[in-house]
Amino acid sequence: MSTMNEQTRLAVITNRMQGIVRAMANTLFRTGRSGVLATGKDFSACIVTGDDQLLAAAESLPIHILAGPDLVARHMREHHPVLRAGDAFLHNSPYDGNSHAGDHCLLAPVVDDEGVHRFTVVVKAHLADVGNSEPSTYMALARDVYEEGALMFPSVQVQRDYEDVADVIRMCEARIRVPEMWRGDFLAMVGAARVGERELLALGAELGWEALADYGEEWFDYSERLMAARVGSLPARRVAASTAYDAMPVPGLEDGVPIGVIVEVRPDEGVVEIDCTANPDCVPCGINLTEATSRSAVLLGVFNSLGAGIPPNGGSFRRVRIKLGENCVCGIPAHPASCSTATTGVADRLASAVQMALSQLGDGVGMAECGGTLPAASSVVSGRDARNGDAAFINMLILGVTGGPGHAWGDGWLLHTGGCAGMILRDSTEMEELLYPVRIEVDRIEPDTEGAGRHRGAPSCHVELSPTHGPLELRWVGEGSTHAALGVRGGLEGANARQLKRRADGSVDPLEPFAGTRLEPGETLMSYSAGGGGFGPPLERTPERVAHDVVEGYVSLERAARSYGVVVTAAGALDPAATAALRDCGGL
Repeated sequence: MSTMNEQTRLAVITNRMQGIVRAMANTLFRTGRSGVLATGKDFSACIVTGDDQLLAAAESLPIHILAGPDLVARHMREHHPVLRAGDAFLHNSPYDGNSHAGDHCLLAPVVDDEGVHRFTVVVKAHLADVGNSEPSTYMALARDVYEEGALMFPSVQVQRDYEDVADVIRMCEARIRVPEMWRGDFLAMVGAARVGERELLALGAELGWEALADYGEEWFDYSERLMAARVGSLPARRVAASTAYDAMPVPGLEDGVPIGVIVEVRPDEGVVEIDCTANPDCVPCGINLTEATSRSAVLLGVFNSLGAGIPPNGGSFRRVRIKLGENCVCGIPAHPASCSTATTGVADRLASAVQMALSQLGDGVGMAECGGTLPAASSVVSGRDARNGDAAFINMLILGVTGGPGHAWGDGWLLHTGGCAGMILRDSTEMEELLYPVRIEVDRIEPDTEGAGRHRGAPSCHVELSPTHGPLELRWVGEGSTHAALGVRGGLEGANARQLKRRADGSVDPLEPFAGTRLEPGETLMSYSAGGGGFGPPLERTPERVAHDVVEGYVSLERAARSYGVVVTAAGALDPAATAALRDCGGL
């Protein structure tokens, strides 16, 4: 039993560590050049111990930091066994622990005055252009890594004695379409890493390195005890769940890609084991997961399902056993399989399968399936801006995503941006129109698209955007267009995603997922995101919450009666007597 002084010490140092990673993330947010970083916050920052365990993470993307920082830190040490102060390494290889090639990792070892490697600070940033063969940060239809075309950096040294290795910088500037934007983002990543290094060195000097090492073990043990206790409260069961990734224009994938898991809960050991090995082999397109994103997706499904209060770190991870297959679409990829979209897509389906499986344990556990992450509104846009001297631009929009799943504790959240996205900020309409030659003409919730349930899924979002100063190139994935997000425990599925093009004459044509288009002035992209699945029977949703959804415009009067058995007047008032009568007969 720890004493009050020991508990206080643990809390104080934990807060100090969190202050360091928050400072790293704030540096990247305030200094990043591209809109993906400076407005979308598509980045993460964390601290890894000298023996490669995740110790502390800022508010970050789960797909970036649950697994991956440990793997890339180990890869760095294997290829650079002698680490020195002032070193920094660039890493984005999907085969060596990274999430996908579009995420550049900047690693800086924290080395004390005696030359001992104590920690590694890791900064990860999703960049709008990494040298892909097409102007896009993701290529779902790339047949292999060669067609994808991104520059690869497997733990390549980019700083020595705090000075840039200029050869590598020139390589990037020669290949990336908007080199000054990449250079600005690179400097922001270096700055964030150096802030973390500086603060950890100061903390080590203040408290002593051995005290920090002891703290790490105490923090891991504490977190492991919490996870073991939470798992120990669950029933001992072996459960399974399956879903599917969308149909693709790839031979053999016309019906989609089945994704499933088997979950075994062993409460007497405080262990949950997830077996992903029965899934298909890597497919000839860019949706394959990396080892890091496979593990992160599984961990996300577990943490989503168990509720708040368990710190995600190397300690709590000890109680989650993950089985992955080699050369597997959601396992460990074999070169040259493309993993271009590994942070979304199949990762969201894998996380959803885990949380859907765990929902079978009881009403207080688990989640439904989330909606597709990348609708057409979240395209990568490129072109030239006549307002800015005809300068070239490329950026990923983060618009029109909802898709939050209903879960054991409440409704699906609107600003979900995918099961693996975490803290990503939804782009500001006004900011996008200032930064790029686009006009966002519609941005609203689409009614009657939620997965109905006791706790409903998030409804879809409807976005329309047009170019303002010349043509605009867009490339999207359109996830959720063929397979709707599933409900659990009696909840219903959410709506599918759709994408259309309105031409200058007013005619509207449907567009395919995994595609792109060129918009001329006067033409409009119309994007409808996927809704999230529902949790629990819709007839068990409280009438007051249904009436609130009607007033908010999420649910129509007709759907309230048909799906929820709730009667709401045209003025938005709940009719309790008519509702009771309707529910007595099981709804419409």
